Amino acid sequence: MAVAVRLRKIGKAAKNRYYFKVGVIDEQKSRDGRILEDIGIYEPAKKDNNFKINKERFDYWKSKGAVISDTVKSLIKKTAGK
Repeated sequence: MAVAVRLRKIGKAAKNRYYFKVGVIDEQKSRDGRILEDIGIYEPAKKDNNFKINKERFDYWKSKGAVISDTVKSLIKKTAGK
């Protein structure tokens, strides 16, 4: 089973204020499908500290061969620079 680390939409608190969870998902499932594990959250409406991820679990899944989405890669790169 191939897995991917990608964002999935979890809802909105107000009009056009979406939140996303960073999850490990079977590649064959849809974006909002059943996940294997939640490892972080992304809140684009917040200005500071809008991306949090469990680095240990991320590294674990990456070592197991999980495919990392381009969006998650860019978010990790941005937070690593801070």
